[in-house]
Amino acid sequence: MRGFACAHHAEKRHRLDRTFSSLSRKDCIGRYYGKDAKYRPFSALLPEGWSGKVLYVKLVLVLLMCGSFMGLLNSPSIHLADEHHHTTQPPEASKASWMSHPDAANSGYASSLRIDWSQIETAAKHFAPAADGGSGTRTRVALLNFDDGEVEEWKARMPHTDAAPVHLDHVGSDVTWEHLYPEWIDEEELYGAPACPDLPEPTVATEEEAYDVVAVKLPCGPAASWSKDVARLHLQLAAARLATRARHGGAAAAHVLVVSRCFPMPNLFRCRDEVARDGDVWLYRPDVSELSRKLELPVGSCKLAMPFRALGEPYVSSAPQREAYATILHSEQLYACGAITAARSIRMAGSVRDMVALVDETISARHRGALEAAGWKVRTIRRIRNPRASPDAYNEWNYSKFWLWTLTEYERVIFLDADLLVQRPMEPLFAMPEVSATGNHGAYFNSGVMVVEPCNCTFRLLADHVGDIESYNGGDQGYLNEVFSWWHRLPSHANYMKHFWDGDTAERAAAKRRVLAADPPVALAVHFVGLKPWFCFRDYDCNWNVPALRQFASDEAHARWWKVHDAMPPRLQGFCLLDERQKALLRWDVVRAREANFSDGHWSARIADPRRSICAGGDAEACREREIAGRRVEGNRITTSYAKLIDNF
Repeated sequence: MRGFACAHHAEKRHRLDRTFSSLSRKDCIGRYYGKDAKYRPFSALLPEGWSGKVLYVKLVLVLLMCGSFMGLLNSPSIHLADEHHHTTQPPEASKASWMSHPDAANSGYASSLRIDWSQIETAAKHFAPAADGGSGTRTRVALLNFDDGEVEEWKARMPHTDAAPVHLDHVGSDVTWEHLYPEWIDEEELYGAPACPDLPEPTVATEEEAYDVVAVKLPCGPAASWSKDVARLHLQLAAARLATRARHGGAAAAHVLVVSRCFPMPNLFRCRDEVARDGDVWLYRPDVSELSRKLELPVGSCKLAMPFRALGEPYVSSAPQREAYATILHSEQLYACGAITAARSIRMAGSVRDMVALVDETISARHRGALEAAGWKVRTIRRIRNPRASPDAYNEWNYSKFWLWTLTEYERVIFLDADLLVQRPMEPLFAMPEVSATGNHGAYFNSGVMVVEPCNCTFRLLADHVGDIESYNGGDQGYLNEVFSWWHRLPSHANYMKHFWDGDTAERAAAKRRVLAADPPVALAVHFVGLKPWFCFRDYDCNWNVPALRQFASDEAHARWWKVHDAMPPRLQGFCLLDERQKALLRWDVVRAREANFSDGHWSARIADPRRSICAGGDAEACREREIAGRRVEGNRITTSYAKLIDNF
């Protein structure tokens, strides 16, 4: 409506311009102020005999008086009084929902948040409880991104602190989030080392200058993009750098006070380091060594946080019992076989770390027993529903992944989707901080392999905002990308997706196939996207037979998965049988591929998979072979998941 109103006024202005340009001054005056009283609207207000000149004088005087009155209303004294009136309101009156009242989309470093100074004064009791008491020691405070008026207000309200603004040059407007988080980088440095844009450092008087408190005011953009904002990231990193200049040595960094409608980056300023929270004010006391290590990471995914060569280097842990692998199961029909095989692959790769499987109440005792036999420590969770998911959709319950952060008996957890196959030791990833992952597409990471640091308060943060934060793909991956927008890039070999992107050159496609076929393996783990190996006949990757799924087909990866499957005890292999409906669907796809005469020729192979003649059900009706009378079975393959996974990949 605002754009429409502007267009309307512009059109009216043009019409007036055309009217006045076509008339002489005499014509205009004559038309509006002629002798006829009906064209002299103010004449009734004038004494008889008064001329039009007097009318003009009166109008000028009225306009001058109006101008003076408006100037008085907009005077600095009036505004200061108004600001004081607002800032002395109770916190409840001034609080604003960070989702409902965001700053302007193009605000840059500026924040329209009106500070509730009572919230800051409450936080200040933790780092400056009283005046110096004659000791001569004053709390030194660095003020970052506060305007001049706010700096003076701080000094007036907390005179016992030594507060001063710190200058920070802004990042150029030509640096976008996509520059910090590009879709592709040269991981193997075949064409030169990748580079990140420079983010200016805060300017301090001397290199040795240190602070007791670093206060930073952060912008909070529109709900759809507030977390992926260059200025917001820059300010938080700058505040963290200032905080590591702790004034009094020791393990703790300076306090960090954040003023913002939106919560700070949870993997930079961890909730476990939170000292106090009141409305739009957060107070942290980070560990200086932890914070310093994180500041050594690249500013974004524009560089690898872990060098490519480090994937093959030995990893020595100081507390291996505090590190674990984890997976989540909320559909035994779809993923129990995958989780059992994934556990076998972890052990075959040589790992002895704990393996934890989080399962919801829908997983049967029989399947839980199989998971335990495979090596998983089974823990029951309560499902978390995605409020934006449709009933029975593939993403309806995948917010259950948040329970990973409750595994607090471990310092670090490597999460693995159940459709992954581990080929080499993944222990080097335990050296990485939260959240470390491989790129998915654009500026997003893939949540199929993640390094996380369990913490109950992080779980609460994730669970509390499911109604506020929108996921780009409707699932947990999009949600986590919004919360952990500052993520750290692992080499793609840590989570090698069995996928050949549309538009790949023949050279790139061939290079990917070489990675999947390498013996010994070069990728740490292979991620099976599309129809999973256990839903295909073992003879070849059945994705070849479906036009929409051919981009996921790889016979080499398929064969490697089956090699691990065959190394499992026969009892566990029994959880990877095909039901009759899926067999019918596979035969249907073969018929369609033969009719299309696909050039790869997989449809012509003779199927020798012994599961073809093994019944996965328990009664005669369940084991009756499904016939497809010239039509595709209504519904989808196994569930609705695959079509939607393709759309949202």
